[in-house]
Amino acid sequence: MPFARFVAALLVCLCAAAPAVAQQTPPPYGPPITLEMAKKVMAGAETEAVRNNWSVFIVIVDSGGNMVMLHRFDNAQLGSLQLAKGKAQTALDFKLPTKALEDAISAGGSGLRLTTLNNITPLEGGLPIISDGKVIGAIGVSGVLSAQDAQIARAGIQALGH
Repeated sequence: MPFARFVAALLVCLCAAAPAVAQQTPPPYGPPITLEMAKKVMAGAETEAVRNNWSVFIVIVDSGGNMVMLHRFDNAQLGSLQLAKGKAQTALDFKLPTKALEDAISAGGSGLRLTTLNNITPLEGGLPIISDGKVIGAIGVSGVLSAQDAQIARAGIQALGH
């Protein structure tokens, strides 16, 4: 009888947790972002960077990780290109804002396992681009403070109007 109670309690816990897990399930990958959509994202990001007089690199990749657009502002530091590309690819690969990975590492514990992975850029400034509930690409920005990079990326996403 105690075993039956244990199984019943376990089932109750699993059923209660199921909605929370379903909400955390990342969206599936979708078709690649179209050039027209990428242009809208880029225009929104560029506008934010210009408005703040920030010299950055902005990279947009499609759902297959292929670079669709790149903008290098005058006087942007050359090292920022690799960071912007890495942020876009990392946001795409994990279907998460890169800030989430940065926070996981900063928190320590099991989040530190992320530091053992190759080819990730867990720095704020990368966001997945989601349309119709599917990841169609990602944007990565680098060249100013990470929070400012993210501000530019968010402006790009918002310009898409989804």
